[in-house]
Amino acid sequence: MNHSELGAEIVWQIGPFGITSTVVTTWGIMLVFTLLALLGHLTLRAAPGRLQTAIEAVLIAIEGALKEVLPPTAVRQVLPFVGTLWLFVLAANLTGLIPGLHAPTRDLSATAALAVLVFLASHWYGIRGRGLKNHLRHYTEPSVILLPFHIISEITRTLALAIRLFGNMMSLEMAALLVLLIAGFLVPVPLLMLHVIEAVVQAYIFGMLALIYIAGALEPGESETHSPSSKEQP
Repeated sequence: MNHSELGAEIVWQIGPFGITSTVVTTWGIMLVFTLLALLGHLTLRAAPGRLQTAIEAVLIAIEGALKEVLPPTAVRQVLPFVGTLWLFVLAANLTGLIPGLHAPTRDLSATAALAVLVFLASHWYGIRGRGLKNHLRHYTEPSVILLPFHIISEITRTLALAIRLFGNMMSLEMAALLVLLIAGFLVPVPLLMLHVIEAVVQAYIFGMLALIYIAGALEPGESETHSPSSKEQP
């Protein structure tokens, strides 16, 4: 197998920097989402059409998932980031179905960048919701001795988030390639269905883990802001 089968292929070389196929595909996905968002905004009507109905259905589904995990006051704050992350990872995973393209998420650099974004977002929302002092304080609770373990936990879970998505998507594409080499095109439909199901599952897992990390950073601060009377409400 050549380099393009195992990793990202360099499409353009700009001086010492190489523009890989992962970068091109990623920007292509971003462009498609941008155009869809602009088109949805321009065609926004009181009586929704097909595109507006589809967009609203997706947003309602994502908002419902967030409400199951996040405090009510944080749902609208986190929705843009987690919703965009979910849709991007799903689209990136499904890109591998297009002939001649590889899923950006089979490139460790792409999944590492996504994991770093989740890491930064969890701290951003934590500081925004609890304040810098309270956010940093929980790393020394219940004892300052646990500080190194908290730091190690933050690093390892970020690495695990990147490697999990990369490993699953890489193994999926490699398995599909091996099956096609052995069986030819005798089993295209089951193979495509397997790819779609796995792409959806991996996008859901990645987005849900990101949501749990953000909720973990927000939850203590939100619980501190609840008054005793609000806790007694059904």
